[in-house]
Amino acid sequence: NERPRKKILFVITKSNWGGAQRYVYDLSTHLPKDQFEVAVALGGTGELQKRLRAADIAVIQLQHIQRDLSVSSDLAGFGALFRMIRSYKPDVIHLNSSKVGGLGALAARLTGVRRIVFTAHGWPFTEKRNVLWRSFALVGSWATALLSDAVIVVSKHDLQAGKRLPLCAHKMHLVYNGIEQNMLLDSGEKIRSAFPAGARITGTIGELTKNKNHLSLLKQAQKDPNLYVAIVGEGELRVSLEAKIKEFGLEGRVKLFGFMPAREALRGFDTFALPSL
Repeated sequence: NERPRKKILFVITKSNWGGAQRYVYDLSTHLPKDQFEVAVALGGTGELQKRLRAADIAVIQLQHIQRDLSVSSDLAGFGALFRMIRSYKPDVIHLNSSKVGGLGALAARLTGVRRIVFTAHGWPFTEKRNVLWRSFALVGSWATALLSDAVIVVSKHDLQAGKRLPLCAHKMHLVYNGIEQNMLLDSGEKIRSAFPAGARITGTIGELTKNKNHLSLLKQAQKDPNLYVAIVGEGELRVSLEAKIKEFGLEGRVKLFGFMPAREALRGFDTFALPSL
């Protein structure tokens, strides 16, 4: 008799195309189909959902799950997660992003999921926010780690932060993100051709959200007339960033390239910036 396939359920809050979404896509599409039955639960109808469907991966639409805090939405979201997990009956649930991590870990415990894995794509309590917000994020992250069987972190910084969570040090596992072998084969010409010949280009790749703090790069470019900036990514702050670029008179030196594969951008950069709050 053939052994039954293990059911793996990946869960992520948003279905846009960012680092966490690419991570979920790579994992879900590379598991051997003869050994695993894979599904991805997500919010929204963005690029991740489209790519998963094209790869013939089952997609479950999350209801009431959002990134921002909302007591009523979070309670409704927890109920939806609980029902979804109980219905799908996964052997392993792999949670991604802080909000769905906490709610999902609790729902998975209550429904008896045998193995709960959480990947911290950056601990929210290490962000430079006000003390009340960081305290709430710390408690939530600790609860998520306590409820999980294993926690994956993607940097040494996050590993050390995770190990300081009481009773959770043994659950922390550092697994770096992988890249394709041909990642740097592209010339980066799409970036280079947008700037004057010989310009030294500072580039960044990431979702256009407040948390990435792209505004810091714009302010630096405003001060330094020799700074040329290439911003790769899409997000909710695109319109406001376009307005700031115009307000600062940076149209010739700061360019928004929208979404493009990292391999097409990286060799167009002379230096790489990682803006954060």
